[in-house]
Parts: sequence; C-alpha cells; structure tokens
Amino acid sequence: MFAVDHVLVSDALLDAPFACHLGSCFGACCVHGDRGAPVEPDERQMLEDALPVVERKLRPEARAEIARHGVWEGDERSGYHTTTVRNRECVFVVYDGGGAGSAVAKCALQQAFWDGKTGFEKPVSCHLYPVRIETFGEGDEATDVLNYERIELCAPAVPHGRRTGVQLADFLDRPLTRKYGADWVARFRETLRQRRHDVGIGPQDPAPAPPA
Repeated sequence: MFAVDHVLVSDALLDAPFACHLGSCFGACCVHGDRGAPVEPDERQMLEDALPVVERKLRPEARAEIARHGVWEGDERSGYHTTTVRNRECVFVVYDGGGAGSAVAKCALQQAFWDGKTGFEKPVSCHLYPVRIETFGEGDEATDVLNYERIELCAPAVPHGRRTGVQLADFLDRPLTRKYGADWVARFRETLRQRRHDVGIGPQDPAPAPPA
C-alpha cells in the first residue's frame, strides 16, 4: 500500500484497467448484495431531501418499502445503508428498457442530478465502487483505507478498461475529487506515478526523448 496524507491506497490500483460497461453488467452492482449502498452519516439527510424529486420515478415496490422503512437503514454502530427491495436492489434503482430481468439498472438519484433537479448525485460509496473505503480511528486521527473489491459482477469492466486504455484510478477521478478534494487527487496522482515507477507495475511515463 501507499499513503497519501491520511489515506492508505491498495497497490491493486497500480495496474487496474477498469471502465464500466453497462451493456454487459446491466448495472448489477445496484441490484445484487445483501444490503444497500453504504451511506455516510451526513448523506442520510441528502437522501431524504432528494426523495421528493425522484419519488414519482421509483417503482411501486420501492415506494412501498420507503413508506415502511425510509430511504436509509442502520445505526451508528453497524453503519448506514440505503434501503433495499427484497434485500436486493436499492430503492433508488430504476430500470431502463424493460423489467428487472433484462433491463439495465440505473440510479434515479444520478439521473435527477444529471437533469439539474438535485445537487446530490448519489452516495459517494456508489460513486467510488469498486473501491471500498474502511475508516479506522476517529476525528483527526482517523485513517481511510482504499481497497479494490474485485467481484465477478464487474468482470466486464476489466477488458473494457483495457480496450479503452482507462485505469481504475482514472475512472474514479470525479468521485475521488468529490470525497477528498482536487488537491488531494493531485497528490494521489503524483504518488501513484512514483509508486508505479518504484515497483515497476502499471502504466509508466514515456521515456524522455534522447538529446538531439
């Protein structure tokens, strides 16, 4: 691992071609799992504020689940997460192109954000996936650990990243900026470049041209 300020980053990001390909995975990360997306404490109110904007687009079963349990579940000890339907898809999932069996799962929150109807894109944990953050300690002493969670659902993103020349570190530029800020991302990129050079793994800077 390598450190950027208070964040430890897995060496798995040194060489990790990755670019989402919804035509292959159908948005499976929003559907599969035993709980909803992790939600940071301050994101709970953001989810509640966004609900009136997107509620009419949600599926009837999602609206019924929200009526019973709200848009988030959990507690401070075990963590917070978005509510799910049948312990599967997030309540904010909408299907593009048909029913849940064959259509692409998309995020109603993100669609509303792109349409300029809300300032909250989606939980940052969703935006950063397949990188997961674990936090150890509290306050100024807290350390975040960023790990690349390799799962079969995201397997199509690897060859697609290789074909398009996109690395996971590049793919996650916006959510990393959202989480840690542009200055941190600049330091992350420089540290990543140096780490790749030191261990000889991952894309390398082109060799300088020989002197004339």
